[in-house]
Amino acid sequence: MAEEECELNEKQKREIAKWFLLNSPAGEIQYIAKDLRSVLNDEKVYNEAASEAFPLYNKSHLIFLELPNRSGDVLVTSYNELEENEYLDPRTALVATIDHIKQVCTDVRPAADEELSSPYIEEFRCALDAEMLKYVAEAYPKGICSVYCVDGKDVEGPGSNFELVVVISAAKNSPQNFCNGSWRSVWNIEFKEDVQMLEVRGKLQVGAHYYEEGNVQLDAKHECKDATIFQAPDDCAISIANIIRHHEAEYLESLEASYSNLPDTTFKDLRRKLPVTRTQFPWHNTLQFSLTRDIQKELGIDK
Repeated sequence: MAEEECELNEKQKREIAKWFLLNSPAGEIQYIAKDLRSVLNDEKVYNEAASEAFPLYNKSHLIFLELPNRSGDVLVTSYNELEENEYLDPRTALVATIDHIKQVCTDVRPAADEELSSPYIEEFRCALDAEMLKYVAEAYPKGICSVYCVDGKDVEGPGSNFELVVVISAAKNSPQNFCNGSWRSVWNIEFKEDVQMLEVRGKLQVGAHYYEEGNVQLDAKHECKDATIFQAPDDCAISIANIIRHHEAEYLESLEASYSNLPDTTFKDLRRKLPVTRTQFPWHNTLQFSLTRDIQKELGIDK
């Protein structure tokens, strides 16, 4: 029995458009947004979807944008977000204003004192930042890193616990060769002075997309834990950097071992020709497409 035709309302279109934007591979959201805009043919729905999806996408993908006057780069994350479009760069003590949809930095201002960490916390943060800069320069030539205080930034001296977060982001986009890739890692370090220990938790994510005459994606995630003793700022920084270096190198080795042995036939089976068509998407009868039904079910708008 043929399924009954069902035209989507504006809310359903917006939610589906958001889904496509949020699930864009690394470095490809602008291309997908351009196509979505054309397919929707509804500026109101597109603008609503884009204004909600782009900030979430930018923060989850840990994108980095050049500051005005080429004075450096700022990471866009949930850890350094001050206001809706403002992001702190603690290394330069600057706050960047971001246009999420255009993915550009539009303005910059000096950070206020209350937006920065205390001098005591800054000793630990700066020492760790210096070690991470050296590590990222060696391991990720096209990468960027930053260290943020996410808990206890006003601690003035020994005796209290606090938490730092190391964010590493690297991307290599090569659309002319039909491939893009990204590395994202977030390391939470809890400084537990009461027990003289540092607890380290890492979340690593690798994404790759190959789409020359096909469509193959990699989305690999990994979590790990470690610990070390509480020491002076410089010694803590060296210990943390060594832990991060060890776990990231170990994970990369495991990825290489897993995927280097895959035969060519595996990828040939996965590859599927992508249709190239100028046919308008039939919004009035989208339920005939299984993907649309799956997305609607996931978003809870199938009824």
